[in-house]
Formats: sequence, structure tokens, C-alpha cells
Amino acid sequence: MPDTPLSPDGMYYWDGTNWVSTLSHDGRSRWNGSAWIPVGGPASASSGYAPVRTTREPTSWTSPLQYTIAAWYALSAIYVLSLPFWMSGLMTDMINQSIQRQQALNPSASPLPADFAGTMGSFMTGILWVAAVFGVVICAVAVIGALNRWTWLWYVVLVLLGLSVVSIPLNIASAVTGSAISSVSGFSMPSWTYWIGILVSIPAAALFVWMIVAQVKQGPWAMRRIS
Repeated sequence: MPDTPLSPDGMYYWDGTNWVSTLSHDGRSRWNGSAWIPVGGPASASSGYAPVRTTREPTSWTSPLQYTIAAWYALSAIYVLSLPFWMSGLMTDMINQSIQRQQALNPSASPLPADFAGTMGSFMTGILWVAAVFGVVICAVAVIGALNRWTWLWYVVLVLLGLSVVSIPLNIASAVTGSAISSVSGFSMPSWTYWIGILVSIPAAALFVWMIVAQVKQGPWAMRRIS
């Protein structure tokens, strides 16, 4: 194609009869008047043909969501660290209940060693501490990610909060039917532990709904997409 005059914006060229788009049919090249230039390449960018890029900008919801999520997981870290202190005794009681039930069902069986319950209680306490440390690490990552608006963390938090929402009816059922569970398994957690779980899950459910609305209206971290 010989040299052809271009329109001032470089979007069209004169073929002798009509103004024709300088963009090729496959959208990969553009005619600059004397040669085809790949769209998005260095020459194209210098000629003002750089592809349009999209980004996101914060909205009025962005900062409140960031700090609310960060605060939620900071409080969650404190809650997780407290679990070994008040759960250890409960775990020991559960182990003792289980041993007593097995002895009542099998009176002719050989008795367990005297220190068996204590050993199992120490083992369960160790597991609680390992779980607490692991939980604190997760909470710390969530706090840092919320303050930095990590996109992947937004979806992880959505999943975790969604699991909290699912746990509400399960905890209610456990709190109400605790005696039935005890009759089958031989032990159960006190009903007040389930009610604590319900109370903790309520603000998590509210935050989950807020995040869902923000995701639908704007996107991750309630940030508006712009070109």
C-alpha cells in the first residue's frame, strides 16, 4: 500500500474515495501511512496507539472495609490464642467422660493405665497450642493483606467468612441437641461453647454480607474499575 494521508487522530486513512480505518481486520496491526505497525508495540505506543488499560480506584467503602477486616482478624488472633487456656480443661473432661463410658459398657475389659487420661489431656493441649499458633499466623496474614488490599486475600476472606455463616445453624443445632449428641458419643461440649461460637459468627456473617454487596457493586475491596 503506497503512502496514504491519515486523519489527524491517525485512526483513518484516505483510500482515494473514502476514509478507512487504519486498524487491520484482525485488530493486531495498524497502518501508519507507509507500513503496518503491531498494535501495542513500541512504535504503536509512540504513535499514540497504546492499548487501553484498566485499573481500579478506591471508593468510599474501600477504607472502611480494609480496616474492618483487619480489626476482625486482629480480634480473631486474640480469640484463637485464648482457646488453649479455657479449652484444655474441657478436653480433659471429655476424655474422662469417654473413658468412664467405655468402662461402663465393657466392665470386663482391662482398666486403662492410671496416667492415660493425663497423657491424653497433655497431648490434646499440645494440639490446641499448635492450632492456635497456626491460626494466629493466618490472622496476621489477613491483617497485612487487608491493609495492602491484596486481591487474592479478598476472596480467601470471603470463603472463610462464608464458612462462619454456614456454622451458625450447625452450632445452634449442637447447642439445642447437645444431650442427644452426648447419648450417642458418650461426651459433648457444654452448650455454652456453641453459643459462644454463634455470637462470634454473627459479626462475621454481617461482614460477609457487606463484602458480597461490595463485590457485586464494585469488585474486590469495593474498588471501582476505570480505564
